[in-house]
Amino acid sequence: MSNLVSTIIERNFSLMAKGKYQEVHAAALSMIQKNVNDPLPYLLLAKLCFDHDNFKKSDELFSKAVALGPENVYVLTFYAQCLTFLGKHVNAKNFADKAAKLNPEEAYLLDTLGVIYSKLGFHEKAIHWFEKAVALNSEVANYHYNLAASQQFLGNFDAAQESYAASLKRSPDDYRALSSLVSLKKQRKDDNRLSELLRVFDKLQADEDAALYLGHALAKTYEDMGNHEESFHWLQKAKAAKKAKPTSVDYSKIFAAAKSQIVHPNTNEEPSTASPIFVVGLPRTGTTLVDRIISSHRDVASGGELNTFAELVKRVTLSTSKYVLDEATLLQANDMNLAKVGQDYIAATQALYRSSKRCTDKMPLNFFYAGLIHKALPNARIIVLRRGAMDSCLSNYRQLLTTQHAYYDYTYGLESTAAFYTMFDDLMEHWGKTLPANRFLEVNYEDIVYHQEEKTRELLAFCDLDWDEACMRFHENDAPVSTASSVQVRQPLYSGSIGRWKKYGRLLDDLQEALGTLHQQDSIT
Repeated sequence: MSNLVSTIIERNFSLMAKGKYQEVHAAALSMIQKNVNDPLPYLLLAKLCFDHDNFKKSDELFSKAVALGPENVYVLTFYAQCLTFLGKHVNAKNFADKAAKLNPEEAYLLDTLGVIYSKLGFHEKAIHWFEKAVALNSEVANYHYNLAASQQFLGNFDAAQESYAASLKRSPDDYRALSSLVSLKKQRKDDNRLSELLRVFDKLQADEDAALYLGHALAKTYEDMGNHEESFHWLQKAKAAKKAKPTSVDYSKIFAAAKSQIVHPNTNEEPSTASPIFVVGLPRTGTTLVDRIISSHRDVASGGELNTFAELVKRVTLSTSKYVLDEATLLQANDMNLAKVGQDYIAATQALYRSSKRCTDKMPLNFFYAGLIHKALPNARIIVLRRGAMDSCLSNYRQLLTTQHAYYDYTYGLESTAAFYTMFDDLMEHWGKTLPANRFLEVNYEDIVYHQEEKTRELLAFCDLDWDEACMRFHENDAPVSTASSVQVRQPLYSGSIGRWKKYGRLLDDLQEALGTLHQQDSIT
């Protein structure tokens, strides 16, 4: 690619980064008037649409740009980025692979490729591009941060610590890097980042996301040091601003719509015979653990947390509602033949199988779709993780899950967390009664911890997998882990987190009251 082309693209991307969209739009139209077959203006217009969340129009414009410039590394890279947001993972990887073969030399292109591969679950590929971006331009803090995240996901914690520190050195108030450093190891009285956390929190507390990250890191620090009262105080302080805002998600309607799902497969179209393994449940209740156990089997690969099924359902319903998961979309899906969704799901996730015969999908919130999953993929196995009510609610409350999706807004308050758990418990009872026992299995986290081999055999038998001793050594599995459990699941099973809620004493009285009799289900064997 000529230097002139690169200069034009970089100048206009820089203008977009500064919010000067009208200037870029005018420049793109001028280029089209001069040469209607020039791919660059369509790339710029596609990027404009992408930046304004108009992904459908962006897709159309990127397609035009690709047709005119099939060897343009910018077009290929940013089209791949767009396709990841559209849930078109197979196409996204194809375009990312084509861009990678062109050996881009611009640091931000290298970083973008890394982000794309990371979002697609190919962290072993992502790290290569992050390393190249850092080598080319070591002054950008975010390049070090992205590299650190991939190193953490791949279990290289020492390297991740160095990279997070490098990011923090270049951006001392980067609350993401600071909180990530705290997450990598247990904080001790003689080895912690307490003063640094307090300094940055004091400076950035007006930023709701910064308060969440830093407050959770402070809560972890105090809990690690045995001060549960101070830990609880920081959890409340971290979430205060978010909690004060009403959520845009009506959980009760979503749960009710989920219960109305027609679970019987369609008979008028040939359903997929594939048997992916869905691991679902509330976050922080053992879903990653079970995913690691099963994907340690020689015939199974871990697909990570995929939004694929939800996005395919949203697409086929053509619902105009704002969110991917909502009442309207679930209700509309009831009246549809979902055999095509099942076929498209297998096609979209095929690359994640790598050389394995089976693949897991551990998106926790897929429990809302259990009926639709069975309808679309009759041979799929669905495993739901259960954990004591008090530990489940506390683990959700004390973990920062994401700030990008409103579906986890319930975790900003203990009462709302208890309400969500109550509806979850009711829905799981419903699935247990309506889904076939050879397709839907409830597993208690506590049982896995105390009866590892027995429950491992049960899991493998349910998935129609023969015995593999490697599943007992799940902590030796070197596949990437991109969840909050990335550190814990690389250790052997331990029972220290069972009954953690008792350490908080009277601080959780309101949670017990909100759960009512459900907290009595907490079973410590």
